[in-house]
Amino acid sequence: MVVSLKGDKEFEKLLSIKDKALRINLNENIYGTFAEIGAGQEVVRHFFRAGGASGTVAKTMSAYDKSFSDAIYGIENDERYVTKSRLNKMLKHEMGLLEGRVPRKKNPEKMFFSFANTVATIDFAKKFKGHGWMGIKFQTDSKQEYSEIQMHIRFHLNDAKSQQEVLGIMGVNLIHGAYYKHNKPRSLIKYLYDHIDSNAIEIDTINFSGPLFNNVDNRLLSLDLIKNNMTQAVMFGPDGKNILPAAELYKKNILTIRGSFRPVTKVNEDMYEKSFDMIMCKKGFNKKNTSSIFEITLSNLIHDGKVNEQDFLDRAKLLCSMGKTVMITNFQEYYKLSEYFNKYTEKKIVLSMGVDNLIKVFEESYYDNLKGGILEAFGNLFLKNVTVLLYPMLKKDKLINSDNLQVNDKMKNLYKFFKDNKKIIDIKNFDKKLLKIFSWKVLDKIKNGDKGWENDIPKKVSALIKKKKLFGFN
Repeated sequence: MVVSLKGDKEFEKLLSIKDKALRINLNENIYGTFAEIGAGQEVVRHFFRAGGASGTVAKTMSAYDKSFSDAIYGIENDERYVTKSRLNKMLKHEMGLLEGRVPRKKNPEKMFFSFANTVATIDFAKKFKGHGWMGIKFQTDSKQEYSEIQMHIRFHLNDAKSQQEVLGIMGVNLIHGAYYKHNKPRSLIKYLYDHIDSNAIEIDTINFSGPLFNNVDNRLLSLDLIKNNMTQAVMFGPDGKNILPAAELYKKNILTIRGSFRPVTKVNEDMYEKSFDMIMCKKGFNKKNTSSIFEITLSNLIHDGKVNEQDFLDRAKLLCSMGKTVMITNFQEYYKLSEYFNKYTEKKIVLSMGVDNLIKVFEESYYDNLKGGILEAFGNLFLKNVTVLLYPMLKKDKLINSDNLQVNDKMKNLYKFFKDNKKIIDIKNFDKKLLKIFSWKVLDKIKNGDKGWENDIPKKVSALIKKKKLFGFN
């Protein structure tokens, strides 16, 4: 049995949350379970209230006590409960029970689903707003393998009841979207906010998998989360799969390099390697407790007022091929990036950047939107745990580093203060031969079919550009 999508566009314009739940309930072949932990049974209650749920809801449960939850789903390695691992176990376990208790032979047309969420709402002191994982394992054809949609959310509301309510609405949107919007995953993402204030809840990670989504690139969905203002930062690993930024950054030292990476050059590679070597010599740093991030701002992806998605994917493929973790943000200013990292770690944060970028950091006009101006920005940027590692540049064959770079006259004392306090440190042992390499020049050579561009970028990168014909290579 395949779910019909005929007439959806007009029909869905009229759908309330109750209508969506009722539409699922009235489809006699959609049948599944609900498992909700931490924020009440807020999703399934919409299906009960809509009516006709007896043909849809096989079981609903909520194992609030940790001992009961562990007895059902097992104990996590980190002994936490609001995790992706816990969500996976909930979906797998509940689907296994459903298949074991509802014989396929007697129900050949039933399209099974398992919905789950594991959530922590705002704490009593209201210091921690709360977050959670939500997902659905489902099929739109009874003979088909299961597909999944999983996402991580962060609450921005200030009371538990409101958080529970918005969670319930988003859960209904997810289930209805899975069945009636699965053929348009990028539209489905926007649809998740139907009847929800976009400031109430944030989606910072989402992944689609399974046969319904074989042609979906989750990196593009990550980009959509940024473009649609659903979150400020997304991250994906070397395998191209979206990962939760908080999980990658939590209690870690962080080394981040911002760039356009269009394409990745030997300069980028040298900046990273020399920065990494420097911090590994410092107390408190080792490979296990340090996360290396290659960051691209949304503004770096925009050309002629639009995001060039193919160009974005080209850059992503190259960075992933080098085994890098990539972060896309809408933080044009470095102080916002510093603030973001400090939400997840109290350990060291190292920002590796070139001379041009540092000069921009000390431009007052950069902070016109801030009430406290540049002083407020610098208070957030150069926190106790933040250091800038500076990669030099050549200007008319003269080497420019932290000792001789020129900032605005009004900023000279401020700059001197941070340099004297070792918040700005020059990168040592850099390869001077690489300083004449610029990514835009490499890009022009690739597009124009010129020779020699391969000498300016890592071998693995040049091989992939040729093989995949990236950046206009022919």
